[in-house]
Amino acid sequence: MACHLAALAGITGIPFAHIFGPLVVWLIKKDDFPLVNDQGKEALNFQLSMTIYGLVALVLCFVLIGIPILIGLLAFDFILVIIACVKAAEGMPYRYPLTIRFIT
Repeated sequence: MACHLAALAGITGIPFAHIFGPLVVWLIKKDDFPLVNDQGKEALNFQLSMTIYGLVALVLCFVLIGIPILIGLLAFDFILVIIACVKAAEGMPYRYPLTIRFIT
């Protein structure tokens, strides 16, 4: 659950905190708990994917269509992180939709 919650560190405004949060938790605890290893990779992959989608939306802001896409992506990210936290707290693995699997 901490891996998913660490993704909310991006709210602080620190650049790439939403990636470094899950990365740090995953690197520290991945050998201790198999679920943390699985969910840490899942959270990290999702945040990397959302970063790519956000950069594309940022480029599209120059033609004004990117603004609503960016707002939608932020809401999508926040809601799915909360859902993943609840599932992980129940001990169930969660798979984010629209995730590019960089780390397997």
